[in-house]
Amino acid sequence: QVQLVESGGGLVQPGGSLRLSCAASGRLSTINAMGWFRQAPGKEREFVAAVTWSDDNADSTYYSTDSVEGRFTISRDAAKNTMYLQMNSLEPEDTGTYYCSGVWSAVHLRPILIKSTTWRVWGQGTQVTVSS
Repeated sequence: QVQLVESGGGLVQPGGSLRLSCAASGRLSTINAMGWFRQAPGKEREFVAAVTWSDDNADSTYYSTDSVEGRFTISRDAAKNTMYLQMNSLEPEDTGTYYCSGVWSAVHLRPILIKSTTWRVWGQGTQVTVSS
């Protein structure tokens, strides 16, 4: 089993920046994709971004939802088993609990990755609040 631990959330003013981290530990060979989802109060959990990689770690592919394109950047440090989400130009609508997720999948297709039901492992979440 893989364990995922998020960090880096907090309170920030509109237009500000935060960097989230997700550290993976345990049986890392059981995942070949990690993602970020967020959930606002009273709303469903929604896809933010994801990274997938080949079994030999040679190739990575990045995905993000349209609403964060150009503002958020997902990255992964394979040597540290850590995924990051750099969030710039934050808006009040970005407020929510941000969850890290992991899965091993034979097929990496965007329509599959954006569904929360695709993912098998979840972190405990980190709160992001954008407010003046």
